[in-house]
Amino acid sequence: MADVIFTIGTLEIGGAELHLASVAAELVSRGWKVSIYSLAGEGPLARSLVEKGVNVICPPIRRNGRPAPMIVRLIRFSIVFGHLFTVLARRRPAIVHCFLPIAYLTTAPLAILTGIKVRIMSRRSLNHYQRNHRWLGFLERRLHRYMTAILGNSRHVVEDLLQEGAVAPRLGLIYNGVDLERATPRAARSDTRAALGLSADALVLIVVANLIPYKGHLDLINALAEADPLLPSNWRLLIVGRDDGIAIAIEALAAKQGIGHHIKLLGSRDDVPDLIAASDLGILPSHEEGFSNAIIEQMGAGLCVIATDVGGNSEAIIDGAAGRIVPPQDSGALSEAIVQLANDPALRFRFGSAAKARVQTNFTLDACVARYESLYGGLLNGKLPCEIEEVHVGRADEG
Repeated sequence: MADVIFTIGTLEIGGAELHLASVAAELVSRGWKVSIYSLAGEGPLARSLVEKGVNVICPPIRRNGRPAPMIVRLIRFSIVFGHLFTVLARRRPAIVHCFLPIAYLTTAPLAILTGIKVRIMSRRSLNHYQRNHRWLGFLERRLHRYMTAILGNSRHVVEDLLQEGAVAPRLGLIYNGVDLERATPRAARSDTRAALGLSADALVLIVVANLIPYKGHLDLINALAEADPLLPSNWRLLIVGRDDGIAIAIEALAAKQGIGHHIKLLGSRDDVPDLIAASDLGILPSHEEGFSNAIIEQMGAGLCVIATDVGGNSEAIIDGAAGRIVPPQDSGALSEAIVQLANDPALRFRFGSAAKARVQTNFTLDACVARYESLYGGLLNGKLPCEIEEVHVGRADEG
C-alpha cells in the first residue's frame, strides 16, 4: 500500500482529530503506511495512535498553550515550516492529506514545492471562520487550484467549497463514520446512572459538545427553561465536553432561569458511550457544523436526537423519521421538540431505532474508510474525484 502523510494542527480531543485518528488507525490495519504530522506537537491522542501503528511526527518545538508575542509565533512557524518541508522532501510520500485550514495553508505549498503528486485537502466545517479572517479565504482559494482532490464531510461543506472556487471535478464527499464496536458501552445503564446520582426513572438529556459559544449551549438552557413546566419533574441534562470558556455563563444562565439543579456539567469524559446509553434524548443545538460526529455516535447507539438545521445535521437526521431537526438559535422551536419527545417514549424509541438503522447503512467507520481507500487508489491511478463512484458528490447517500 502507498505511503500517506496526514497533517493537522493538533492531536487534542476534538471532532476532526478523533475522526482522523480513527481513520488513520483503520488504514494501518488494512495495510497502508500512515503518518500524522501534528503542527502543535503530540497531544493526548498521540500515544494511542502510536500503539496502533500510526507514525506520529512532531516539529522540534511545541506550543505551551499560552499567548505568545508575534515574533515568537513567527519564529515557531518558521521552525515548523522548515521541519515539515524536510519531512516531505525526505519521505516523498505518495499522498499528502491536509485536515483543517492551518494545516492546509502550511502543508499545501510545501507539497507543491516538493513535487508530491497527490495532494488532498479536507474541509470539516462551513467556511464561517473566513468572515473574521479574510486572508484565510483568500489564501485557501488560491491553493484550491493546485489540489488533486478537495473533500467535504457534508453536502453543505461541499457547496461552500464550490462557491469559493473549487473546481467541481476535484470535489468529493466522504461522510464521517462511527466505529460501532468502540461505541458500545462498557457499563450498565443503571450503574452509570447510579454513579451520576440519577434515579432509574429520571428523564436524562445529553449534549456532547465542547463548551464553545457556537455550539448553542445557552440556547439549550433557554429552551429547557421554557419547557420545564411541561417536562417530568425529575429531568436532568448532562453537558459533556471540554470547557473552552463558557461553563460559567452556562451555570449562571441556568441558575437565573431557575433550572440549575437540573444541569450537570461533566467536562471532558472518556466514557461517552456509557453516558449516551444512560440517556433518553440527545440534543445538539449548534449554530454551525460540518458533519457532527456526536450526532451519528448517538444515533448509532439508538438514541433519539434533536439537532439544529445547520451543516450536515439534516443529512444525518431525517426530520420526523429518525429524529428532529429544528431551526438554529430558535429556543422556542427547540423547546417544543424537547417537550414532544420528552413526553412520548414510544416516539423516542421509534426515532432512535430508525436512527440506528440509518447509521448502520450510511455512516459506519468501515464504510468511511473504504471510501478513503477508493479515493486514494483512484487518485494514484490518475482519476479525478468525479470519476470515483464512492466519493462522487452526485452519488452521496441520502436515503
